[in-house]
Amino acid sequence: MTTKTTYKKLLITPLLLFLVMQTTAAWLLIPMDEGQKNHLKAYGIAYWTLTRDVEVKWLLNYRGGCFLMPHHPDIQAECVIRGVSFENLSDTRANGLLNEIAQPDVNQDAVSMMKAPRIAVYSPPNKQPWDDAVTLVLTYAEIKYDVIYDEEILNGKLADYDWLHLHHEDFTGQFGKFWRTYQHMPWYQQDVSINQEMTKKLGFLKVSEMKSAVSKAIRNYVMNGGFLFAMCAATDTYDIALSAEGIDICESMFDGDPADKDMNDKLDFSRTFAFRNFHLVTNPYEYEFSDIDVTDSRNVLRENDYFSLFEFSAKWDPIPTMLCQDHTNIIKGFMGQTTAFRKSLVKPGVVVMGESNNLGEVRYIHGELGKGFWTFYGGHDPEDYQHLVGDPATDLSLHPNSPGYRLILNNVLFPSAKKKKRKT
Repeated sequence: MTTKTTYKKLLITPLLLFLVMQTTAAWLLIPMDEGQKNHLKAYGIAYWTLTRDVEVKWLLNYRGGCFLMPHHPDIQAECVIRGVSFENLSDTRANGLLNEIAQPDVNQDAVSMMKAPRIAVYSPPNKQPWDDAVTLVLTYAEIKYDVIYDEEILNGKLADYDWLHLHHEDFTGQFGKFWRTYQHMPWYQQDVSINQEMTKKLGFLKVSEMKSAVSKAIRNYVMNGGFLFAMCAATDTYDIALSAEGIDICESMFDGDPADKDMNDKLDFSRTFAFRNFHLVTNPYEYEFSDIDVTDSRNVLRENDYFSLFEFSAKWDPIPTMLCQDHTNIIKGFMGQTTAFRKSLVKPGVVVMGESNNLGEVRYIHGELGKGFWTFYGGHDPEDYQHLVGDPATDLSLHPNSPGYRLILNNVLFPSAKKKKRKT
C-alpha cells in the first residue's frame, strides 16, 4: 500500500464515521446547562416541535432541564436557524440516558409533553413597550400567543386557552395608583378612558366592578383546569380584588365616590389564591396597594439582591420541579411595583419556590385551585433591575441565557407537561 493511498484512507474514514453518526442519530437533545448558547430560544424550539405533534421529553434536573425529542432534519435545521445548541443521540445513548434518569435514587425524571399549550395574554390595547416581561420573552422565543382583555374574558373566551398570563395590571380599579404622579400623562388618561368605556359597554357602573367580575371569571377558569401566571402588581391586586368583592376600596378620584372606611375589616381571604391577613393601603396618593408587597421596606442593596430557588423531588414533586428548572439556583433580584411578597402573609399550603434569605420575603410561589394551577412571580423585568415608567423595552438578544426569564418560560410549557398534583 502506497503512502498516498494510506493518506486518502485517513481522510475518508472520519468522513464515513460522521455520515454513519448522522444517519443513525435517532434523538435530538437540547442541553439547558451552561453549554446552551440561547436558553430562551430553546424553549421556542420545544414549543415549535410540539406544534407539529411531536412528543418532547422534559428531562427534569438533568443538565438544567434538557429537552429530548425524536431526531428530524427540520428540527435540527430550526435549531441552527435560531442559534440553539443541540446534540444528536443514538437510540442506545438515549435509552441509556432515560434509564439513568429513571433510577429511584436519582433526583431526576422525564416528563412527556404531547401538545403545544394554547396561550393567552391578558393585556390592554394600549400596552406600552415597558409594560410586560412576558410578552417580550414570548416574542423573543417565537412562541405564539393571543391577546385578550376584559370583554373576551367576560364573554367566555378563556375556555379556548390552556395558559393565561396576567399583564402588569391593577385589578382593584385604581389604575395602578398612578394618579398622583401621572394623571396628566396621555398614556394614563388613555388607560382610564379605555377602561371606563369598556365598563360602560359591558354594563357595569364602575371599573372596579368590572375588574371584580373579570377576577372571578379567571378564578373559575383556574378551578376548571386552567393555568394562571402573573407577575408584579397583577399578583397582589388580583388577590385584593377577590377579597374585596362588593366592597368599595377606591377613592373618589378613581370612581367618583369615597371608599368604604371599614374596607380592611370586610376583606374575605377565603376567596384569595395566595395571601391572607393583609391590610390595604388606604391612602390614594401612596404608590402601594397593600402590605403584601415589600418594595418600600426591604432595604437591600442592588449588589446583594438575589433569591434562591428551592430544589424539589423530580419524581415526587414534578410540578414545582418543572417550574424551577434553570442552569443556576441563584437568581439576581429585580424590582417592580410589587417586588416580592411578605412571607408572613402567604397562605399555608402555598408552595414557595424562590425566597430571599433572611429578608422575610418570597419571590416565586405556586399553588393549586380546583383542577387548575397558578404561579405568582414578584418583580417586573428580570433583566432590568428597576424598570421605570417610560423606559425602553429590554432587548432580550442581549440576555439569551437569562435565568430570571427562564422561570417565565418554564410556566409557559408547564400546561403541556402537567401530569399529577403534588404527592402528600
